[in-house]
Amino acid sequence: MVLPQIKTDTGTTKQLGDAAEEAALAHLRGRGLHLLQRNYRTPGRGGGEIDLIMRSSDGTLVFVEVRRRSSVSHGGAAASVGAMKRRRIVFAARHYLMRLREPPPCRFDVVTVEPSGIEWLQAAFDAT
Repeated sequence: MVLPQIKTDTGTTKQLGDAAEEAALAHLRGRGLHLLQRNYRTPGRGGGEIDLIMRSSDGTLVFVEVRRRSSVSHGGAAASVGAMKRRRIVFAARHYLMRLREPPPCRFDVVTVEPSGIEWLQAAFDAT
């Protein structure tokens, strides 16, 4: 789903990233997902981070990467989730899941925030 134009070009990189994450969170909550944790990081250098960990209404644990781009050049926000980024997200998800007694079904989603709007890519990649 694409929403009306989102302002993505004013503020510091951190402010823009935080605003994109807020927009993504509101988008997902509006579609019935519940926030479990924000900005989950593994300890140590070289670990990974997950922007949002959500639970869907069917109990699926959803690890969400939020990507913001002010322009669609170079493939846009979705194209910026490369192999290295996916590996780090999967690493962090495995670390998170080790804390659970019985891991639920999981998936990896990407939410892109671009000048044209927000797009939610469900099951954007897998853990392999």
